[in-house]
Amino acid sequence: MPKVDYTAEQIKKIAQEENVRFLRLMFTDISGMIKNVEVPISQIDKVLDHKMMFDGSSIEGFVRIEESDMYLFPDLTTWMIFPWEAEHGKVARLICDIYNSDGTPFAGDPRGNLKRILNHMQDLGYTSFELGPEPEFFLFQLDQEEKITKSLNDHGGYFDFAPMDLGENCRRDIVLELEKLGFEVEASHHEAAPGQHEIDFKYADAIDACDSIQTFKLVVKTIARKYGLHATFMPKPMDGIAGSGMHCNMSLFKGNENAFYDENGEMELSKIAYQFLAGLIKHARAYTAICDPTVNSYKRLVPGYEAPVHVAWSGHNRSPLIRVPASRGLSTRLELRSVDPSANPYLALATLLEAGLDGVQNELVPPEGVDRNIYVMTEEEREKAQIFDLPSTLHNALKELKDDSIIIDALGSHIYENFIEAKQMEWAAFRQTVSEWEREQYLELY
Repeated sequence: MPKVDYTAEQIKKIAQEENVRFLRLMFTDISGMIKNVEVPISQIDKVLDHKMMFDGSSIEGFVRIEESDMYLFPDLTTWMIFPWEAEHGKVARLICDIYNSDGTPFAGDPRGNLKRILNHMQDLGYTSFELGPEPEFFLFQLDQEEKITKSLNDHGGYFDFAPMDLGENCRRDIVLELEKLGFEVEASHHEAAPGQHEIDFKYADAIDACDSIQTFKLVVKTIARKYGLHATFMPKPMDGIAGSGMHCNMSLFKGNENAFYDENGEMELSKIAYQFLAGLIKHARAYTAICDPTVNSYKRLVPGYEAPVHVAWSGHNRSPLIRVPASRGLSTRLELRSVDPSANPYLALATLLEAGLDGVQNELVPPEGVDRNIYVMTEEEREKAQIFDLPSTLHNALKELKDDSIIIDALGSHIYENFIEAKQMEWAAFRQTVSEWEREQYLELY
């Protein structure tokens, strides 16, 4: 979305002219959930003067109860009026950074943490890290009591249209609402699985792109509800069909020049691009815990459904973890295909950027690209090509994360410790649950 550097006075003027009655002060917790404190417009001066406090001990992974008072510092460039909430006056939002009571940035704020990593990038001479996300989602039917059913909204497939694609009108309305909010939507279509959809929007710098992902999720869920549907970004809500990914197209810039592009380089890629790629390869198993952060994420990362399973790269085929799309010049980018939409985008981008920068700083060299279909290669062939597997479970991914100091540093100690604790509890709860599959397989047999 185009960034506008609003002043406090401009925001107050717009709020009055547009009859804004409420402000949503939004932020993201460690698990990636959007949170908000809603205040009446009468509190706008307090908000803009950075005097709005909230109880941080109530938010997962933030602080203990004895350290609860925290401040919401709104980013004025994120000012936005929601077009669908006008029954009691309009509602506007500001995305906030979290500060401690002493006025210092809070180390557990995912958005603030990403800014820390971007400062490291700038210290190395780069000006921006650009992200073009491709989030996918499913639409499920609601019953008469507006409870979520297990029925998908259609039986369409890749690039289908009505009548097979019954989500077409809902998806169009989502696109229209996104455009009202300033998104530059590049494409929307039915995805491979029944009830699955994708809407792609233009790349932006890392902070803006992550803000857009969070706003996108809110819009998708809100508009779907109006159609009697539930939109979910759960990676694999149904077995036997493809799961939802959020491919991340990444570029590193110096001023107006794409640092990944070199017209004289092999494949027209620069040394920086190959070094960054090598960093992504080196740390792939560790950042998978952040980019695929749920037990369910690993039901998607299995052979047979187009999701990546092996750590490799290619400029030509889509089976490896990392692909180099054909576009060059300013559009030169690396596409990481493992990320799913349950990921906290701020944490995912922080770890991916730091992994790539480790490759640049240490001038790492990636393995040879793989232009064969990796799924049909033997284990011996994969070993010879230096291709190894992604973690198969959240438990294994967490073990890899614990052994990678670069990815831990990308999170900072506060976020890392709270993330590990939360995910270990999630894995323990999963292990203690007996599934319907187990009953079907073993109850009568044994």
